[in-house]
Formats: sequence, structure tokens, C-alpha cells
Amino acid sequence: MASSVICGETQSRVSSVLNRDVKQYGKKNMFDCNEETCWSSDQGECQWLSMEFPQSVKMSELKVQFQGGFSAKTCRLEGYPKDGDFRVISQFYPEDNNSLQISFILFPIQEAPAVDKVKIMFENSVDFFGRIIIYSLDILGEKAS
Repeated sequence: MASSVICGETQSRVSSVLNRDVKQYGKKNMFDCNEETCWSSDQGECQWLSMEFPQSVKMSELKVQFQGGFSAKTCRLEGYPKDGDFRVISQFYPEDNNSLQISFILFPIQEAPAVDKVKIMFENSVDFFGRIIIYSLDILGEKAS
């Protein structure tokens, strides 16, 4: 059964933080289950988020909640196996609203590639300045054997 593959040992990185104010707008806010906190990127063309897991995982679902007006028009999910180059897993096209958007990627876990690291590229922001704001993000799946 699929459950969150993001844990306390998952290392995350982001392309930027608004005004470098990591306390108010840092990456940790995407994972704190608080609907009043968020990660807010600074302005720029292509923002991104990467996560490195403590062990290989097979992903089945991505859940993300943007702030309306600050979402990406196009997103690309890339996976990195332990001993290999990145692989584009999926492209998805979020809606520009405040709703929790579920199941951008939905495929049987048996067919999912085992990855140690994922990177989500947020391309073509709806915002004129290229900012991205995310209130929550989760990846469901299971540990790879």
C-alpha cells in the first residue's frame, strides 16, 4: 500500500527562497502540515525542488498545493537512480488554483522506476516574475526492495 515516502531523513533543496527568508518562506514549510505556511521561491525563470531519500523508493502519486496565481504551467518530474543518470518520469500541467491537486502521476508501483532522488522542475510560472508558492507537497509510494 502506498504511503508518504518523505520522512525526517529526506534531504530537500530548492532553487531559491523569497528574500532569502528561510524562516518564513523556507522549504520545510511544504512538509509541516500547516496550511498557513508555504515555500515561496524568489523570482526567476525556472524554479525547482529536489529530494534525496535515505533509500530507493518507487513513486505512485504526487500531491501538491500551489497558491493560485503562483503555480507553474508546466512541471517535469525527474528521477535519479543510485547509479545512473536522471530520467524524465512525467510531465504534468497543474491547475492555477489553491486546491490540493492529487494524482498528477498515477501508475502501478510495480512499473514505477526505483529512484534515490527526485527533482521537480517548475517551468513557465503563471506569475509574471516567475515565482512559485507551494503550501504542501507529498510523494506517495513505497520503499524499493
